[in-house]
Amino acid sequence: MKGNKRFKNWQPPTFDERNMTKWNWMCQYHENLKLGKYVDIGAFTYINARYGVEIEDNVQIGSHCSIYSHSTIDNKKGKVVIKKNAKIGAHSVIMPGVTIGENSIVGACSFVNRDIPPNVVAVGVPAKVIKKIK
Repeated sequence: MKGNKRFKNWQPPTFDERNMTKWNWMCQYHENLKLGKYVDIGAFTYINARYGVEIEDNVQIGSHCSIYSHSTIDNKKGKVVIKKNAKIGAHSVIMPGVTIGENSIVGACSFVNRDIPPNVVAVGVPAKVIKKIK
């Protein structure tokens, strides 16, 4: 993505007093958020990084996604890791302790409650691998 004009002036986000960015996505506990370079997060995405969220280089996350390192419903806790070049479709939910593998794609409106291996496409509720990426 180095040659991509879209990211020519890419800069890491800053957060206001409401934990919002200028791109209208938010992160609670943003001190526990680790972002790689050229990360693109869609508007209205919510990230809870209480127990850590790491998003590696060149990741794309669609709008209206939710990423939880802590679930208050079932009290699950755990760091979320999204590896290099992964893509998360709009309106998807990533639960605590999940790792999404390098180059993988999570389809829109998916519910990810288990690790997704590298180089696959996963979709659904719950998300399941439907094909490998060559």
